[in-house]
Amino acid sequence: MPSVRFIEHNETEYLVQAEAGHSVMQAATSNLVPGIVADCGGAGNCATCHGYIDEAWIDRVPPPSEDEQEMIEAGCMHSQPNSRLTCQVVLTRELDGLVVRLPVSQT
Repeated sequence: MPSVRFIEHNETEYLVQAEAGHSVMQAATSNLVPGIVADCGGAGNCATCHGYIDEAWIDRVPPPSEDEQEMIEAGCMHSQPNSRLTCQVVLTRELDGLVVRLPVSQT
């Protein structure tokens, strides 16, 4: 079962476990991680699950689709090159230990 470490902008950390095949957003919402609102329920059209993939993991996570990238650019405050909609990142065994930082705008 993959684990994900969520780190808020104030450095508060949440280590959660989730089933492989679930999204990072599902891991957060199922474990009551603050800052991941997920208004659209994972459809990728609201940007309320915005997070930053830690630099150590960026090359191991598949890149965003064109639609996701457009939503990040249009809907995310404080977007960065490592910004992702966490509903679009699917957990695998290879992503066990993934670190996702949460933007200040999601508090």
